[in-house]
Amino acid sequence: AAMAKVPEHVLKKRKAQDAIAAKKAEELAVQRKANKTARAEIYKKAKGYAKEYKDTEAQLVNMRRVAKKHNNFFMEPEPKVVFVVRIKGINAVDPKTRKILQLMRLRQINNGVFMKVNSASIMLLRLVASYVTYGPPNLKTVRELIYKRGFGSVNKQRIPI
Repeated sequence: AAMAKVPEHVLKKRKAQDAIAAKKAEELAVQRKANKTARAEIYKKAKGYAKEYKDTEAQLVNMRRVAKKHNNFFMEPEPKVVFVVRIKGINAVDPKTRKILQLMRLRQINNGVFMKVNSASIMLLRLVASYVTYGPPNLKTVRELIYKRGFGSVNKQRIPI
């Protein structure tokens, strides 16, 4: 019952593969630990944002109540972002309006974009008002848009949500 001798190149290969497997396991453990801390940090940041939104909403409600109590009007804060949707087609669009719509990335009917509200964007919206509709988005519409049409970036690849 003599044992079969294993060739040297097979032993070398086994040893190299064991070393690679050990290194991979060690890297995986380090990566898992890093992911755990990163996840905890992301969670903490999201919790902070949620608290901030809740606080600003509570402050707005409180200011409305105070104004109503003293028989005053409460001036709602201006929205920082508007959602713009193209509602008219391409027939008989003058060149200036067409260029503005291109700048807004509204080349097709029913295309929509989020825009920051500033004096320049308000002027552009006034110029193309008959071709678009716009207004401040609410959480429900943004959520529906993202779930229906949203894409995420994973390994630099565009993946639907």
